Amino acid sequence: MKIKVKVNNVGHGLCISLIHENGKVMLWDCGHNEDCRPSVFLPRSGISEIGVFFVTNYDEDHISDLPELRRKRRKLSISTLYRNPSISKEQLRLLKRQSGPISPAMQSMLDNNTPGKPPEFPSVTYSCYYNNYETDFVDSNNISLVTFLTCNGYKFIIPGDLEKPGWEKLLNDTNFCRELQDVKTFIASHHGRENGYCEKVFEHCCPDVVVFSDASIKHETQKMSGIYARHARGIQFGGRTRHVLSTRQDGALEWPL
Repeated sequence: MKIKVKVNNVGHGLCISLIHENGKVMLWDCGHNEDCRPSVFLPRSGISEIGVFFVTNYDEDHISDLPELRRKRRKLSISTLYRNPSISKEQLRLLKRQSGPISPAMQSMLDNNTPGKPPEFPSVTYSCYYNNYETDFVDSNNISLVTFLTCNGYKFIIPGDLEKPGWEKLLNDTNFCRELQDVKTFIASHHGRENGYCEKVFEHCCPDVVVFSDASIKHETQKMSGIYARHARGIQFGGRTRHVLSTRQDGALEWPL
């Protein structure tokens, strides 16, 4: 089975797509910039259905293209949406209102009802973990949806914007720790920023490579490549050994599996 996983170059944001040879698609978030938006590149690739849509985080940079995706739902439907179920729509609305008016993207998220059964993806498995809203955390980053994705035996982790306290809480789960052990590609939490880094995670995980989905460096908190590089084995990329890849330096990144 041929499967392509792609970290799309959406600047400071996240949009990861999986396109299966059977034409089925998974999508993690739908951040966008003017040069790259899933509501455009998916239909151009002949895709008419997003089989599973994962919302890892509720900030704008993770859902900004959702209004356009929903506007095109007759041509690009979403069968199943996964998000952290511990926060209700009303709780989410109240949480987001703490920082200002509800954005069109967030309203689209709140309006979205996709109870359908996810289609089959042969040779693909995934599992999701999350902390609970209110009982564990009352901020949006630490209730990020964390996905372990395995394609033809190759494993990714996609952790949204999870911060150090959220990582440490999930590390209390032995199943979560077991899942970490064979991760090959580690999508850095919170776009590789400092508050998404948790050293204890790498007591259970030694990936081949760490990936940042982020825009150009403007803040000291973005300068984490060297720290993450200590934890990765390294891969051959562009004729040399790399431990950290980033969309800001390398553009969109693809794994044909």
